[in-house]
Amino acid sequence: MKHSGRYAVSGFSEGQFEPGSGKRVLRNLIGVTGKREMNKAEGSELLRTFKKFISVYDENHRFGTADICNMHKEWLGGIYDWAGRYRQVNLTKGGFTFAAAHLIPALMVDFEHQCLALYTPCRFTEREAIDHAIAVVHVELLLIHPFREGNGRLVRMLVSLMALQAKLPLLDFGMLKGKKKQEYFKAVQFGLNRKYEPMEKIFREVIERTLRLQNRSCRSDSSSL
Repeated sequence: MKHSGRYAVSGFSEGQFEPGSGKRVLRNLIGVTGKREMNKAEGSELLRTFKKFISVYDENHRFGTADICNMHKEWLGGIYDWAGRYRQVNLTKGGFTFAAAHLIPALMVDFEHQCLALYTPCRFTEREAIDHAIAVVHVELLLIHPFREGNGRLVRMLVSLMALQAKLPLLDFGMLKGKKKQEYFKAVQFGLNRKYEPMEKIFREVIERTLRLQNRSCRSDSSSL
């Protein structure tokens, strides 16, 4: 068993670390050995990728597994050679084991048919329906955890694109820290029994906070005119 900070990894190919990183940074294409530098590189590429896909995927787009892989590849393809490909290693985090690697291709097919086909394009008008659609897609993709790294950030990018389809502003996830972050992790685990209400509650709060911040910004802009 190898340990990679956030994850315990069984397997070999994607469990390798960059030489000189003290087993804190995965082997990469840009020779980065520091965790802070890697976080900066991944964050910069994530922002670039998100901006690109806002213009690529419009309000009528139905997402599929090919899109998920393409998004991951576009984001991390310049950093990791396995970007965009389903992981070949099993992952455990905090005692929680994600879907076994050999099951991922079939699980992703089911995810496309049972989740993406039902909830995208996300053009629901009722807030409850939007909360539910985003919560289900978010939970189910996280439980599969299809890639070696970046699953959480990828799914937040996906549901943010869904929110735009629903005519909402870009989601602000700033509240997911501290106690609320622990509630978030528990909400993911409730999804094992297809109980999505806890995650729906979290996204209801995320959306309400996002709208409050937008309204505050609009008032501030108006007062400066």
